[in-house]
Amino acid sequence: MVNSSSNVNPFETAKKQVDIVADILGLEGGMREVLKHPKRELTVNFPVRMDDGDYKVFTGYRVQYNMARGPCKGGIRYHPQVSLDEVRALAAWMTWKCAVVNIPYGGAKGGVICDPKHMSKTELEHLTRRYASEISGIIGPEMDIPAPDVYTDGQTMAWIMDTYSMLKGYSVPGVVTGKPISLGGSEGRGEATGRGCAYTIREAAKDAGVRVKNGTVAVQGFGNAGSVCANLLNDEQGAKIVAASDSKGGIYKADGFNPHAVEEYKAKNGSVVGFPGAKAISNEELLELKVDILVPAALENQLGAKNADKVQAKLIGEAANGPTLPEADKIFFEKKITVLPDILANAGGVTVSYFEWAQDIQGYFWPLAEVNQRLERVMVQSYNDVHKIAVERKVHNRTAAYVLAIQRVVDAIKIRGIYP
Repeated sequence: MVNSSSNVNPFETAKKQVDIVADILGLEGGMREVLKHPKRELTVNFPVRMDDGDYKVFTGYRVQYNMARGPCKGGIRYHPQVSLDEVRALAAWMTWKCAVVNIPYGGAKGGVICDPKHMSKTELEHLTRRYASEISGIIGPEMDIPAPDVYTDGQTMAWIMDTYSMLKGYSVPGVVTGKPISLGGSEGRGEATGRGCAYTIREAAKDAGVRVKNGTVAVQGFGNAGSVCANLLNDEQGAKIVAASDSKGGIYKADGFNPHAVEEYKAKNGSVVGFPGAKAISNEELLELKVDILVPAALENQLGAKNADKVQAKLIGEAANGPTLPEADKIFFEKKITVLPDILANAGGVTVSYFEWAQDIQGYFWPLAEVNQRLERVMVQSYNDVHKIAVERKVHNRTAAYVLAIQRVVDAIKIRGIYP
């Protein structure tokens, strides 16, 4: 969850980011205001029949931040700490993420305040279908396309797609992405975030003079994105994975280990901890290891003033959302550590979601090799676009990515004009 470890309001942070970039771009006050306000936000309160026969009222949100570049895109999360300001911030960040990789979407986000860990599958289905019907008036393939996020998955998307289709009277697979393949999902979607991160690391390493082949890699958060990124860096680029962790702790082996074996061990045992032949380390220690490449793929706010000085990696690829605090960015820039910011490094997920939507609209599906080829092309181009701005303006990659994204959104707003 965003800013769970602090009391910072995530939407205030998102607005400050806009101001920083607006100063660099010399944007006038009116345009700043447009960029700091969501276009539309919907709050819904709806009853759900629980397994015991009683009703419980849940609150859900859907925020559509900006539609200047196309339909909105963004996940739906189920979590007890979902708040309107969090959803607003996430919708803003989705707007910039889509713009960085130059896909024709605006940003949105949704959430329901609930604790899915204490709900049965039937209760989650009832909640999902009711929430989908409540927001059905503002979603759709041409308007707003939800996707999975925290504690939602392909099954959740299938329920939303079915509910929306029932309301329309015909099947509308393009209303959501992240669906099972059998309902119009895309090949390669499951590993897209980690794969996109591996591509950007490869490109950035060339410019930063960091070795990937035989280089050492530490991955904090050996979940979907982290494990996929580790496997690809190992298999396709010859990197040595020397450390990995999850919420229970981490492992370290100086001469590297097979990430596929670690993945299998974790699937069987529920954690990487205890992997044979590896030394136990903490998540905090992993971040400070002397490695060539660090991949934070777990939680936000992992790298801040308290530990940025101790980071020894030469390149950081943010597979997670928001792992680096602003004060750490400053330190890394001074230390000449290359950071690939989240809105670039982990944008492979939304890119392949876009491919899924395009395939659904056409009713024509691409083989896995084609999906990966197209993803590689988008990620390489996006990295080069960001790097060029970073060099020209002498700023770090995060600022460069925001400059690129916000300029693209501003261009779309200006050329469309204000209606009426």
